[in-house]
Parts: sequence; structure tokens; C-alpha cells
Amino acid sequence: MTFLTYLISGLALGSVYAIIALGYTMVYGIAKMLNFAHGDIIMAGGYAAFFAFTKFGFSAPVSIILSIVFCTLLGVVIERLAYKPLRQASSLSVLITAIGVSYFLQNASQLMFGSDTKIFPAMLTEGSLKLGGLTISYLTLITIFTCIVIMVGLTLFINKTKTGKAMRACAEDKDAARLMGINVDTTISITFAIGSGLAAIAALLLCSTYPSLSPTLGSMPGIKAFTAAVFGGIGSIPGALLGGLLLGIIENLTKAYLSTQLSDAIVFTVLIVVLLIKPTGLLGKKENVKV
Repeated sequence: MTFLTYLISGLALGSVYAIIALGYTMVYGIAKMLNFAHGDIIMAGGYAAFFAFTKFGFSAPVSIILSIVFCTLLGVVIERLAYKPLRQASSLSVLITAIGVSYFLQNASQLMFGSDTKIFPAMLTEGSLKLGGLTISYLTLITIFTCIVIMVGLTLFINKTKTGKAMRACAEDKDAARLMGINVDTTISITFAIGSGLAAIAALLLCSTYPSLSPTLGSMPGIKAFTAAVFGGIGSIPGALLGGLLLGIIENLTKAYLSTQLSDAIVFTVLIVVLLIKPTGLLGKKENVKV
């Protein structure tokens, strides 16, 4: 039962990583850029929910919705102001800009909210479910269920809707998409909006599981979620899910049976081994570049 408990907890942690990794993989798949400010949008979502609930007195559901809306708008603003002017710039320029946006968000939050750690309030259902000798918290079940719903909904959105088809067209060939009448800039903005909204959901799940909030909240989860996206195959939505779940399980079992200090090192070591064996990630596809 102890192993099963660790496994389920790892699935819950991996579900959070998977939700965050979706933001990375969608933006990379369509815009071909790595948005390293994505982790800091998680932090912004945590603060938005925190102040909506504690300072303005909104109910938990309203605070959650406000956090998602805030992060969605923040993602669009960042894309329009920081990334859109660099559409034709080199990948290095975009990468440096993304790192700059990340540091800007972290330092701005420190100036506005201070660098001290705040205790995140209990906004989601507490309690646990007992199945024989196994005890599973409702929060764990909510996290796993939320991840499943998001994956199914996002897959249907990408495959069945007109906007989703436009996203797939832009991912395949932006110039050809423009010739077919697709507004590439709008499509990329929608992608950032969806990814940022998912970051807010991940922030609420993460802060509810580990109830603390600080300006550097999103740094390590962001890096691990990026690792999960690369692990599963960056640009692949099923790959983000698989990479996130495997990463969460590996991290949790490592902490339980080996060492809490070495868990991060082992996670990144596993990533290196996988990339040495399969450079495109577990579900990634090799791209043939025409020259």
C-alpha cells in the first residue's frame, strides 16, 4: 500500500507538470519558440488567486476564475509586447527575450508583494477517500481528474475546431497557412492565451498541494515541466502528458526510496539518458528540414 500511495502521489505531481508542459509544447509547436517566462505566469496566477480570495473576499470558485482570466490576459500581453516584434528575429534573440521577461516578472512581483513566503489558503476540497488500507486525498483525485479533462478537451479542441485546425496548419507551415487565409498572429496569441490559462490552473493545484507562495514559485516547476515536455517530445500534446506523468512518478519514488536531495539530479539524469537514446523524446517525431 505504501508503494501505491507514492505512485498515486507521483501521478498527481506529474499531472501538474503535464498541465504546465502543455503550455511549453503548444507554444513551441506553433511559434517554434521556448517561452521560459511560462513558469512565472504560474507565479502570477498564484498571486492573483491569493489576493482575490484573501484581500478582496471573493469565493474560491470566483477567485479561481479570476486567476485564469488574469493569466490568460497576461500571456496575450506578453506575447504582443515581447514576442510579436521578434517574429522574424533569430531563435537566440527570442530566447534571450524570454529569459528577460521571466526575470522582469520575478522582480516586479518582489517589488509589489515582497520576497517573503505567504501561506496559500485552502481553496479546494479538503479531506480524503479511504479504499481499504489506502488513503487518497480529494486534492490528489481532483488534480489527476483535472489533468485528464484538460487533455481530452484540448485534444478535441485541436482536432475538431476551426481554430484548432488553424493551429495545426501554423505548426506545419506558417507561410502556407497565411496563403490559405489564416491569421498567424492571432493564432499564436490564442495559443499563448490557452497555455497561460492552463498555467493558472496548474498554479492553483500546485499551491493547494504545497501551500506556499513566493515570487520564485514557478521557477523550479517551470524547469521541470519544460523537462517533461522535452522528455515526452516537445511539440507533442500526448508527449507532454506522458513526460509529465513519468517525471512526477520518478521524482516521487526517488524521494521516497532513495534521497530527497538527489531527486532532482536523478530526474534530469533520466532525461539525459532518454535524449541520448531517442533525441526527439519518447513521442517526438523527427523533422526533415528541406534546404
